Amino acid sequence: MEFFSHLPILTSFALTLMLTLVLPSLMERLHLPRPVGYILAGVLLGPNVLSVLNPDGKVVSFFAELGKLLLMFFAGFEVNFAQFQRARNKAATFGLLTFAFPFIFAIGMAATIGYSANACAVIGAILASHTLLGLPIIKDRGLMGLDAAVVTVGATLFTDMLSILVLAICVPIHVQGFEPVGVLKTIAWLAIYVPAILIGLSWLVERLLKTFGTSRVSSALIMLVTMAVSAQAAEWIGMEGIIGAFLAGVSLKRAFGELKHDDSLEVMSQALFIPVFFIAAGFLVDFKVFFGTLSHQPLLVLGVLSALFGGKWLAAEAAGRWLGYSRPERDLMFALTVPQVAATLAVALVAYATMNASGQRLIDQAMLNATVVLVIVSSLVGLVLTERAARLVKQEPAQAPIASAGLADAPPSAE
Repeated sequence: MEFFSHLPILTSFALTLMLTLVLPSLMERLHLPRPVGYILAGVLLGPNVLSVLNPDGKVVSFFAELGKLLLMFFAGFEVNFAQFQRARNKAATFGLLTFAFPFIFAIGMAATIGYSANACAVIGAILASHTLLGLPIIKDRGLMGLDAAVVTVGATLFTDMLSILVLAICVPIHVQGFEPVGVLKTIAWLAIYVPAILIGLSWLVERLLKTFGTSRVSSALIMLVTMAVSAQAAEWIGMEGIIGAFLAGVSLKRAFGELKHDDSLEVMSQALFIPVFFIAAGFLVDFKVFFGTLSHQPLLVLGVLSALFGGKWLAAEAAGRWLGYSRPERDLMFALTVPQVAATLAVALVAYATMNASGQRLIDQAMLNATVVLVIVSSLVGLVLTERAARLVKQEPAQAPIASAGLADAPPSAE
């Protein structure tokens, strides 16, 4: 493919844009998430097929890094604190369970295969989070006010937060080795950093909005600056930038509240920067190694899928029964927490890129390949199950929305 590696830069750019337009749309027709299309575009454009893009190029590297931060920033920015406050105790219960069960199952699976304790923890974190791909289905069915739906949405905050906090502890251990003092230092920094961002940054952004206004340019610049500062501060204290970006998103959502903000930054991110991040992930997929993993290490792939589905189902059953939800509602909770895309890929790629002094990666190529399989299978199955569960919930007797059903665990937020 020597011809494609010497294309003019504008031709390469145009080809990249064309694939990022066509392939994600094709994936949607197949009921798969758009990121799968971006990853496939990266496979085709990368060094293993056409070599159109240089994985080590400064522009590609910068766009991919910015896309990774923006992906986690907007994941945090989607957190609805008004809904979360109304059911925070229930959301915390389900969030902890839907994190803990896949986390424990994944650790057991990884340890059986032979991964180190540190790698096992990271693999657990990869499986424990979830992406609310089925949320549009819930919205279309008019179920966003359903108690079980609100609790599941709120639980996402806990799973994503815990996943990236596990990563924050495991990365320094892999790079520097296990030192009790170093681990305690990391935990101490986390105890200071997390509330400082969630509380302090919200206060600062509110002042910036009052000073500079909420125009399109001001809002976008405030969002970018605070995200970059939070990510850089995380790296200064030895953590990954995605932790700061996610917390910045949560913090800015609190600061903006119900204030209508311009979404031009999000549109640009979804159109360019975030796709480049997923394209860069596609560079890492070598079909020969990928299918070799499926054929030579089927137990790894099956183990990852079993840990995910078993853990998420058990969590939904336990929490749903404890909270008094019906069978269709418990099925809905399970279906919504199955898809693994955003935080899953971000944590997996950071772990794969992390190497110690001897050049050993935190997770290997086989685990990265298994993660790609996980993303595809969990997304497809999760969407199908969400559609089915939503239909069954709608057939049940009408239920009052959480805001008026007397189910609030705390007084409604004043935000």
